Amino acid sequence: MHDESLEEWAARREQHRPAPGERRATPLGDQPEQGAHVDPHAPRLIQEWDGHQWTPDAVAEDLQTAAGETGNDAGLRAERVPLPQFSKLPPRPEPWRPTEVFHRP
Repeated sequence: MHDESLEEWAARREQHRPAPGERRATPLGDQPEQGAHVDPHAPRLIQEWDGHQWTPDAVAEDLQTAAGETGNDAGLRAERVPLPQFSKLPPRPEPWRPTEVFHRP
């Protein structure tokens, strides 16, 4: 197992954290952790990252209005998503073959 240093861990963590001033929209209601496509006409809370936590900033009428308020940060969020490294899968196992030849009676 590879033990990474604290500096490597901190650098990797900073890559995934939002930039200060970045905004996001979350649905208001009983289940705040829903996907954005669920109930697009529900009001949304606009939150802003202050460097340590998400703080409430505004309320939007629906998903379309909220997307207009937070859409400028979509490129920044997409750049932080780590892409999978290809050719890193383990080798394919050999198919199972019985050790004895089986003949139907």
